[in-house]
Amino acid sequence: MSFSQPIGVFDSGYGGLTVLKEIVSKLPQYDYIYLGDNARAPYGTRSYETVYHYTLQCVEWFFRAKCPLVILACNTASAKALRTIQQNDLPRIAPDNRVLGVIRPSAEVIGDYTQTGKVGILATPGTVQSDSYPIEIAKSFPDIEVYQQACPLWVPLIENGEHHGPGADYFVKEYTDGLLSQCREIDTILLGCTHYPLMRDKIGQFIPAHCRLISQGEIVAASLADYLDRHPEMEERCSENGQRHFYTTDSTADFDHHASTFYGQSLRSEFVSL
Repeated sequence: MSFSQPIGVFDSGYGGLTVLKEIVSKLPQYDYIYLGDNARAPYGTRSYETVYHYTLQCVEWFFRAKCPLVILACNTASAKALRTIQQNDLPRIAPDNRVLGVIRPSAEVIGDYTQTGKVGILATPGTVQSDSYPIEIAKSFPDIEVYQQACPLWVPLIENGEHHGPGADYFVKEYTDGLLSQCREIDTILLGCTHYPLMRDKIGQFIPAHCRLISQGEIVAASLADYLDRHPEMEERCSENGQRHFYTTDSTADFDHHASTFYGQSLRSEFVSL
């Protein structure tokens, strides 16, 4: 690799590219490596132990690639693996490196968006079952009531390019109705999966006009900028050549074809075996 210490951005597949896109837009000067573990995706329906094992393998790969800082741009990995990696593995394998997720940054600002104090989360089954969002939101906004809805079919719809068509309407309506039926006072809905911004317009058709849809990309980008500002010792370790490299554990042709939809421009990936 021609750069020394890039920032790593990880996802089980393509969705994290929506986060990377916003990070690069806000902080274009840094070098970035993106890794999609497409060969083992999706993570959303897998057990805690499996998600942790897979995520740790990928984090260790980033560290071997000289990344001092890794962003888990995957809600499932953030929910099921981040805490264990931070508390148990980092002190052992790389005490000076850091691994951050996407759930806490979103939870720390969600209260700034709601007027009613009723917040909805649309996410994968794994993220919902972890209760990570209610737990993290309660730390910053203990008075907010959080309602969750698992959307197991949205990621397959998106990755098969069916999310814009009329065939997706049934499943979008089913899950949004399922969320709103829990509380009609919900006025803020967080898209708790990095795939879901691609369905933002479609989702908007099935929720009340007063409900605000929040995507994570801009939130995570702003949080990363703040983190680097508060931790100059880490910021100094992140190389600044404006380079981006993309890796996948599966077919590079498939990755490149799908990834452009998430990243907003064409790209070339390389294969990596973990």
